[in-house]
Amino acid sequence: MKQGVLGEPLPRIDGLAKVTGTARYAAEYPLDNCAEGVLVTSNITHGTVTRIDTEAALAMPGVIAVIDDKRLTTRAAQGTADEAPQQDPVTVCYWGQPIALVVAESFEQARDAAKRIVVEYDASPNLPLDPADVTPEEQEDDTVSQGDLAQAMKDAAHSVDVTITTKGHASAAMEPHAAIAEWDGERLTVHASLQMLNYNITELADALDLAEDKIRLIARYVGGGFGSKLGLSQDVVAASIASMKLNRPVRVVLSRQQVFQGIMRRSETTQRLRLAATAEGKLIGFGHEALVSNLPGEEFCEPVLQSSHFMYAGENRELKLNLARIHRMTAGSVRAPGEAVGMPALEAAMDMLAETSGIDPVQLRLMNIPDKDPESGLPFSSHKLAECLKQGAEAFGWDEGPRKPRQRREGEWWIGTGMASGARIHNTQESRARVTLSPDGTARVETDMTDIGTGTYTILAQMVAEMLGLDPASVLVDIGDTRHPRGPGSGGSWGAASIGSAAYLACQAIREELAQRLRVAEDALELCNGKAGDGRKLTDVLGGDSLSHEGHYKPAKEQEDYTAAGFGAFFAQVRVNHFTGETRVDRMLGAFGFGRVLNRRTARSQCLGGLTWSIGTALTEALEFDPRDGHLVNCDLAEYHVPVNRDVPDLDVLLIEERDAIASPIEAKGIGELGMCGGAAAISNAIYNACGARVLQYPVTPDSVLANLP
Repeated sequence: MKQGVLGEPLPRIDGLAKVTGTARYAAEYPLDNCAEGVLVTSNITHGTVTRIDTEAALAMPGVIAVIDDKRLTTRAAQGTADEAPQQDPVTVCYWGQPIALVVAESFEQARDAAKRIVVEYDASPNLPLDPADVTPEEQEDDTVSQGDLAQAMKDAAHSVDVTITTKGHASAAMEPHAAIAEWDGERLTVHASLQMLNYNITELADALDLAEDKIRLIARYVGGGFGSKLGLSQDVVAASIASMKLNRPVRVVLSRQQVFQGIMRRSETTQRLRLAATAEGKLIGFGHEALVSNLPGEEFCEPVLQSSHFMYAGENRELKLNLARIHRMTAGSVRAPGEAVGMPALEAAMDMLAETSGIDPVQLRLMNIPDKDPESGLPFSSHKLAECLKQGAEAFGWDEGPRKPRQRREGEWWIGTGMASGARIHNTQESRARVTLSPDGTARVETDMTDIGTGTYTILAQMVAEMLGLDPASVLVDIGDTRHPRGPGSGGSWGAASIGSAAYLACQAIREELAQRLRVAEDALELCNGKAGDGRKLTDVLGGDSLSHEGHYKPAKEQEDYTAAGFGAFFAQVRVNHFTGETRVDRMLGAFGFGRVLNRRTARSQCLGGLTWSIGTALTEALEFDPRDGHLVNCDLAEYHVPVNRDVPDLDVLLIEERDAIASPIEAKGIGELGMCGGAAAISNAIYNACGARVLQYPVTPDSVLANLP
């Protein structure tokens, strides 16, 4: 590939539609005679619904129906798409679970009628709401015991044994969950805000007892997901059931409060870190244990230890993950499941080890990078942590001198710096994409892959343009529709590498046909600016024909012989108010190595988003539950505090490019989540360096800072 389009910072090809308001999201499609649905949710923690009184609601103006179909109470498939739990459909398992749908001519009529529904329950008393109140289940697949960690801790010249907690998180995507369903008597068409149509169509077919070929899911634009739209959500099922019952289109849009309370959460965690090191700082012992929670019957377990298994050396190792069954809403995947909370805890412990050993934090990490996976013994497919640390430190202006707290004060503000490493596992998924080269020299790429704001539209256009020698403007990207070949879905940071590989393979097949027509070998075929290397126009080579191929990518078995991950390093400067404990981030930098960069603009955008999420994880974001009934107290953006413009300083991103042929055919890894895997620890470590408050919880709130000041 010689054209040079791939990797360039091409502006988003869908950007104009988004900024002009012409990009239609799930709830915005104009359908005639569309009714509006509003969900009725439970106000108990657990029990069975014994009666739903609909009389008052049905008597209200504009109300069409109250649907209490038992399928409405089935929990969505979250955490891992296509794995909805099996349960008694009349059972309420958490406060805020949907139990009925009111359908009316207008949203306001449906909303008001929903408040008039009276539900009677047989409630179950005294069910566990706090992970500390139950005996957890050990997740044996995550358990590792190598050597003798207890003895290593005794023998170590320097050691750390610390417990760190993290609060739960919400995805808080800008676009709420929404769906419009239209049943024509034979086929169901649903416009929905979903991340993984390849799985979601199977889930919906199962929920409705309808064949997949009778369903069409469309998600052209998705206003963020961050894991909350991996699985089929209640709005999609409710709108579909209502449309099929009423024989007219039905729209269901969840309120912000319903999204927070009813969709899913990231589990809170309690983590114990044990680190044992020699006098020189080499790790000889590594321990990481975590307690997380979920509802009974759910398979998902926050994979806190995911990157701890290979992040640092240490021959004596103990890792254990425990799951507590409690009655809060479903726990599932929120951006960077596992590393988003596991890395900040680990990196805070590493900072403590650096202090007790008197070794610079950057140097401590550099000397403990393993040359192979310390547990499996597998080689790494590539490993850029050292480069991220060194180049990040230089660009940030990291001071390797003595690091004592409270060395710099400006007025009432203590100033300090901190750093952390980060990692995020890499994987790819089976994917299909169809590419068609038309007689007029334009191309079209089709797949059910979604773009949740990450840049899928643009990257696919660049990939096809690069392979076929076209201007990206000549490539039409048609995605987010289950009529097209099935892609990998957007999630797990596998989207670009997976669907990009499928498009690459489709284009490779087209190139082979073109090479035959030009009587050259495919690897000698040059295509650029719509022309072949001999100067002939592609339109002439095609001679009025279309060339179309479907690329089918399957992860190579060779990947099983390597440990693959993206790596990063974070650096932050903060100021902490001596009197109030308030923390402000002055500047922050992230350096990331994640294989081939497919678009420098969209990749940098993902990293900026990750750094912003790191600020939220470090300082503000926390789900708070009522200890009496488990309902979420702060279930909107007024009380769940995500970073806003004034919280986010100038951010700098370094892209440490590499080529990883094991990771994918296009030599790329994922970047959608790496940007927040550890960044919160850079901020908490900077807080300690600034004012001396070592806070062993996330978020680090002003009151916790004041309580830990020396």
